[in-house]
Amino acid sequence: MELNEVDKHWLGEARKLAERGRWTCSPNPMVGAIILNGETPVGSGFHMRRGEPHAEVLALRAAGAHSSGATLYVTLEPCAHFGKTPPCADAIIRAGIKRVVSALDDPNPEVAGQGHERLRAKGIAVDVGLCAEEARHDHAGHIARISQGRPHVTLKLAISADGKVGLAGRKPVQITGEAARERVFMMRAQSDAILVGIGTVLADNPQLTCRLPGLAERSPVRVVLDARLSVPLSLSVVSTVRETPTWVFCSTKASPVAEDILQQKGCKVFRVEENNGKLDLAAVLKTLAGEGITRLMVEGGPTVAASFLSADLVDEAVLLRGEKTIGDDGIDPLQGMALTALTDALALRGSEKVGADTLETYERK
Repeated sequence: MELNEVDKHWLGEARKLAERGRWTCSPNPMVGAIILNGETPVGSGFHMRRGEPHAEVLALRAAGAHSSGATLYVTLEPCAHFGKTPPCADAIIRAGIKRVVSALDDPNPEVAGQGHERLRAKGIAVDVGLCAEEARHDHAGHIARISQGRPHVTLKLAISADGKVGLAGRKPVQITGEAARERVFMMRAQSDAILVGIGTVLADNPQLTCRLPGLAERSPVRVVLDARLSVPLSLSVVSTVRETPTWVFCSTKASPVAEDILQQKGCKVFRVEENNGKLDLAAVLKTLAGEGITRLMVEGGPTVAASFLSADLVDEAVLLRGEKTIGDDGIDPLQGMALTALTDALALRGSEKVGADTLETYERK
């Protein structure tokens, strides 16, 4: 059956539904499902938490007998294997669904088209690819973790009107306004972890939390790159670790005593090898993926930002451009690199005003 505006509408509604699981479903992908019998929606569901029923199963339960002969709209291929839960494909077959409209094949090798093929083998019409571009963005963390063994990486930079990110001597300065600040808090809440270097921690003593009403508990894991384990215990990332988790990555040569002290405070410490005198970022990301992190927001300073870009580990970049100027003696956004090294390497996806500031989003070409 030819895909039409009705299909596009209901798959779009399934995407909106999937967003309700963004805060809780990681490391699983956020998936939404809607069942339509004729022109009437009869059931819907979204994946809430790992180990709990998938979106398709919840939609089938809600629809009950109305699933027979109906169309299922789902934002990712139904699974065909036994994991934490039984295969969704089998439940769809038993329910008598006649057609499935799916946005995307699941890159998970345990699925990878097998769910769609199992449905087709039972005579169910399966259409795949509607809203695929949007779905790939929705599932970017899941796709990166499965296909590359690392989280999807978003680099955030706040840049002054004259292209600087800080005052000389790393003195604190507010570059953007309140609206942009709130957008950053939301970005944090939508991430599994936020990463900075020890330089940012020492210079700014940041909280690295989401301070929007009702979303404080959605603050991501705080990740600090600290090769020598020199973070003072009095700083926020350590002193508030009981409220918001902090993970510290250090060199294999770092002090075991310092590691023990941080662990006693409640921090998790991971050791990775160094590469040219710096922590191996690929090893850091592999470890994070193994810990269930699918979306990583990098808010580090110029050194960390340049390191991620040089290692080709930036999937998406968000540039918040403020109206204020800092001056020629200010700090450049990327240590040893022009900002064009970032903007030329990625494709501009969109630009919008956020209060008095401008937000630009870039992604891999």
